[in-house]
Amino acid sequence: MISEESKARFAKEVAKYPSDQKQSAVMACLTIVQQELGYVSPESEQDVADYLGMAPMAVHEVTSFYNMYNQKPVGKYKINVCTNLPCQLRDGGKALAHLKTKLGIDENQTTSDGFFTLQQCECLGACADAPVLLVNDATMCSFMTNDKLDQMIDGLRSVEVKS
Repeated sequence: MISEESKARFAKEVAKYPSDQKQSAVMACLTIVQQELGYVSPESEQDVADYLGMAPMAVHEVTSFYNMYNQKPVGKYKINVCTNLPCQLRDGGKALAHLKTKLGIDENQTTSDGFFTLQQCECLGACADAPVLLVNDATMCSFMTNDKLDQMIDGLRSVEVKS
């Protein structure tokens, strides 16, 4: 299931650790899997476990603990909205509700065009900038008013139309 190219990348990550601690590369290997497949399937967790000499459940515990690992296919743009208490007090819940309405989906769903997946997440570490969200586990968006949310979604959609 995992390509030889990805396994070569696994080897580079494992080489960064002492030979008796290759399990330390589990997060890097899961990231490589996700880059290749778009998500981390149970089968790919098994492949990582076999490669690193770990129990499959230990790999799954890592996959399921961190929201950066997708356990099923997601849209081109994965939007994680922080709903921890500081963000809730500064309209994080309202931002999530606005996106649900704008996108016509609920949490953990993907739009029919495959562009957007909407998720709720735990603290993103930017409480002073609330409400905040993270796009594709890489781009932090702060002080997200309804207008800014609309501009973000419309901007991402326009990029897709031009592509």
